[in-house]
Amino acid sequence: MMAIQLNRTYTTNHHYHYHYHYQQSKPHSLFSTTKRQTPNLQVRAASEATNGRQLILSGAVKPIPPKDAAIAITSEGFTLLDVRPEWEREKARVPGSVHAPLFVKDQDTSPVTLLKKWVHFGYIGLWTGQNFTTLNPDFLLQVEALVPDKNSKLLVACGEGLRSVMAASKLHQAGYRNLGWLAGGFNRSVDGDFPAIEGTEKLEYATIGGVSYYFLQLLILLQAVGKSN
Repeated sequence: MMAIQLNRTYTTNHHYHYHYHYQQSKPHSLFSTTKRQTPNLQVRAASEATNGRQLILSGAVKPIPPKDAAIAITSEGFTLLDVRPEWEREKARVPGSVHAPLFVKDQDTSPVTLLKKWVHFGYIGLWTGQNFTTLNPDFLLQVEALVPDKNSKLLVACGEGLRSVMAASKLHQAGYRNLGWLAGGFNRSVDGDFPAIEGTEKLEYATIGGVSYYFLQLLILLQAVGKSN
């Protein structure tokens, strides 16, 4: 007989993902084939995040808070690299930034992936509006097409600062050596940090969707009413 065990982990993509392990009713052999499987998405993501944090701590990647980002772009020559998925960037973006998503919507339709998507929607997607994602296999190729000179200064940014840490690690391994990291991500930005914003939302709210978006709008309304009184 086989049993399915569902384990939940919190990944550096700031979303819950679920692993499905098929367990035999008898103990695994020491030479089980599961030991030879390639690392899954969660292991790879955790490794990239650890490497990215080490690069920041060592000074190899420069942390730049949102309030200093405009100066870094205009005076220090950094190009802003937005690694958020397309649906976040559509809501709000910095004009002149380049875009290469680190994560893309998972298009796999296998039964196990469909089950994962269903669980993700029930626990996360419905509340945050975030799609079930996978690492973009063409991320480095897209960046190299946009910024072929690996001596260029790149300020890597995402919503919360977690995905951009992973992206910085990948870029450093690929030979980019003049990297900055938008500390805390766009969520930490406030009005005026960037000269202009395109899109329908404030930059700091672009990661929020689903039911959470309506709670946010209600909170903003209540705050406005409180100030008027």
